Amino acid sequence: MTYEENARPTFLDSLILPLFLAVSLWTIHIITFVLDINLSFLGILPKSAFGLIGILTAPFIHGDFQHLISNTLPLVFLSWTIVYFYKEVAYKAIGLIYILTGIMVWAFARDVYHIGASGVVYGLVAFVFWSGLFIKDVRAIVLALVVTVLYSGMFFGVLPNQEGISWESHLFGALVGIAVAFIIKSEIEPERKYDDWEEDDDENKKYFLPPDTFEKTKLERAREEEWDWESDVS
Repeated sequence: MTYEENARPTFLDSLILPLFLAVSLWTIHIITFVLDINLSFLGILPKSAFGLIGILTAPFIHGDFQHLISNTLPLVFLSWTIVYFYKEVAYKAIGLIYILTGIMVWAFARDVYHIGASGVVYGLVAFVFWSGLFIKDVRAIVLALVVTVLYSGMFFGVLPNQEGISWESHLFGALVGIAVAFIIKSEIEPERKYDDWEEDDDENKKYFLPPDTFEKTKLERAREEEWDWESDVS
């Protein structure tokens, strides 16, 4: 594998998806706010045929600006983290978390409209944390610890009977994140050396010291022997 193939996406490249999500969320909410439109009917309504549309639309609908802000920051940070550090599986993982969380909410949650991106956020948190444990990579473990510190308070969001909060979205999102991390763990490539480095290492393993360590001494010795022979002839 060449350096170019193994290189991570640049910081700006990895921001394309997170910024697209953030701009979409804010654009939709500002339009609904200005036009005074309530789009809650586009949320997930469990066990309802019409509510199936919410699997795709619910994460883009928010009740107020506080709700929107609380979801935007972690959504941007976590999706960027996955795209930047897990480029091999990033879009697959985010897509699975997005769809499967919605399906679980539709199938098992209370019969009320569920809106907001918090279920996806919980899925991303769980994915990053459990990926670190599953693949046992130093980079991934550090990321898991960072996420644990930043979002440890989110644990309380999965507890039931919280008024005005879709705790089911949080719970199912977290469970889906764990499942996705486990299912695709074999597709995550750990940190490794590039081939040109490995070739150099293999070559150097043949020698206890670098091959040219005594090169200068041998040349000097050859010159001395040549000089001694010429002296004897004269």
